[in-house]
Amino acid sequence: MTKDFRFPDNFLWGTATSAYQIEGSPAADGAGRSIWHRFSHTPGNTWLDQTGDIACDHYRRYKDDVAIMAELGTNAYRFSVAWGRIYPKGTRAVNKKGIDFYSRLVDELLKRGIKPNVTLYHWDLPETLDDRGGWLNRDIAEWFCDYAVTMWEALGDRVEMWSTLNEPWVITDGGYLSGVLAPGHSNLFEAPIATHNLLRAHGLAVERFRSTNAAKKGKIGITVNLEPKYPASQSPEDLDATRRADAYMNRQYLDPVFLGSYPEEMHEIFGEAWPNWSDDDMRQIKQPIDFVGINYYTRKVERYHPDFLPLKTKHVPHDLHNGERRRVLRSAASDRRQDRGPAARRVLPSTSARRA
Repeated sequence: MTKDFRFPDNFLWGTATSAYQIEGSPAADGAGRSIWHRFSHTPGNTWLDQTGDIACDHYRRYKDDVAIMAELGTNAYRFSVAWGRIYPKGTRAVNKKGIDFYSRLVDELLKRGIKPNVTLYHWDLPETLDDRGGWLNRDIAEWFCDYAVTMWEALGDRVEMWSTLNEPWVITDGGYLSGVLAPGHSNLFEAPIATHNLLRAHGLAVERFRSTNAAKKGKIGITVNLEPKYPASQSPEDLDATRRADAYMNRQYLDPVFLGSYPEEMHEIFGEAWPNWSDDDMRQIKQPIDFVGINYYTRKVERYHPDFLPLKTKHVPHDLHNGERRRVLRSAASDRRQDRGPAARRVLPSTSARRA
C-alpha cells in the first residue's frame, strides 16, 4: 500500500546553471576569456558556430532572473563562478568587479529567500592557464586553491554550500579524450593526467576550506554525473564491457575521493597511458567531504565492441534494448512456467507483462 510522503521542511527545490552557459558578456568589466570562449569561437566546434557572447544575458539581467526563480517558488540556486572574472590572467591579480558581480547576485538571491549553492569550476578554465598546460599542469591544483580561497573570503559569510568541481568526467572525456568539448584535445595519454589533476585540485581545495572562515558556516563537496550501466546480454564480453564502462564513468571519480584509489579497470582501459600515481597524491584527494552532488540524466546499456576504444564497448539504443529485454523476459517466463508447473503458468504471464 502506498504511504503518504512529505518532503522535509528544509528540502531544497532549486535550479542550476553554469557561468558560460548563461552569463554572456565574457570580457565585461575586465574579465579574462575562458577556454570555452576560445573553443566556441573556433569555426566548426559548435552547432551553427554559436557562442556564449550573449547567452541568456544573465550578467546584465541577473535581477530579473532571480525574480523569475522566486516566482517559480524555488528556494535554492546552484550557479558557477567564472574563474576568469575573478582572475583575468588565471592567477595573481584579482578583478574586484568580477567579485562584486557575484556578491550582488548572492545578495539578490538571499533577499528573495533563495539559498546560493556555488560551484567553483564548471568547465570554463581561463585561457591563459590553458596556455600554461591547463589541467595537464600539476601546478593547477595550487592555482585553483588560490582562486577558491578568494571566493571563500568574498562570499563565505553568505554562502553555505560549495562544490569544487562539476562533472569532472565530462571535463576529461569531452575535453581531453574525444575532443568534442573545450579545450578540444584528443589524446589517450592526456586524459588520465587531466582527471588526476582535477581530483588533486578538489582534494587540496577541501583541505584549505577547513581552515577558512567559510567553513564555520558552509559545507563543501563535489558534483559528479553518474550513469547506471547495464549489460546488453549476459555474455562474458558484455559483462566485462559494462564493468569497464562503470569504472570509467562512475568509479574513476568516486573511488579516489572516498576510497583513496582508482579502480583497477583503469589500467585495463588505458594500458600504458595510465600512470602509477603516488600515495601522497591519493591521500591528498581522499579528503572528507560534507556531501556529494549527483547529476542524473540517464542509464546506459553496454555491448562489447572491439573497435570502440579505449573502453571496447558501445551503447545500445534504448528502443533496441527494450525490445531485446522483452524477448528475454518472455523467454525467462516460459522457462519458469515449464519448471514450476500449472500454478506458475497462471501467474507469470501478467508478472512478465508488467516488468516488460
